[in-house]
Amino acid sequence: MLHFLFAIEEPGHMLSFSNLQEAALTGGAAGRLLLASLLGSVIGIEREYHHRPSGVRTNLLICFGAALFTFLSAVVAGPESTNKAQIASNIVQGIGFLGAGLILRNRDRVSGLTSAATVWAVASIGMACGAGLYIPAVFSTLLVLIALEGVGLLERKANLKTYSVIYEVRGHDSSKMTMAILKAMDHVRRRLIGTEQENIGELNRISFSVVISRKGHEQLLAMMNADPAIDEVLTFRDPEED
Repeated sequence: MLHFLFAIEEPGHMLSFSNLQEAALTGGAAGRLLLASLLGSVIGIEREYHHRPSGVRTNLLICFGAALFTFLSAVVAGPESTNKAQIASNIVQGIGFLGAGLILRNRDRVSGLTSAATVWAVASIGMACGAGLYIPAVFSTLLVLIALEGVGLLERKANLKTYSVIYEVRGHDSSKMTMAILKAMDHVRRRLIGTEQENIGELNRISFSVVISRKGHEQLLAMMNADPAIDEVLTFRDPEED
């Protein structure tokens, strides 16, 4: 039966499949590819929810592609080959290039490492699906979700992780606003850099980003809100934060 499922090698080293063989291979691959697409989508939804660069379609296609390459690796190699993982082994290199494209360096910050690592993990889940290892694939997906959601939450709650937030401070006296911001930044021991100022009529807006822990952000926000020179403080998620 196994010999039947693999390709027939004809003269000239060309691979050929009969209709019956193609049907059997499609039936054997369908469940693996569907599970890979599902698990990749689940992780992609989590990434999409947090507005990360790699969303549902990206993770779905990576997981699906890794599963298909893993499945085809053994099929193309044939039943007598001792190197059935030749194609599958190249997935690691390919995903490495894809993950490198998600990593960005901006001044003294490096972002995208978590997205790149997630892509790497999703590819391994796809390979597990392609190899027919369904339980390890599902278990690994749960671990990835726990790492992304649970561990990240614990890091912030325990005040262990620093993250970037964009602040927009509004008021009518830009000089007093700037002094109030500097005073708050000194309190949390952060340097004010990269500010953007815009005047709309009598309203002045000063925008800047700060990388600090959750407790630091809370202190910074409280100090700026309490200063009479500042009318309003808005916060936004930094799109480069991963």
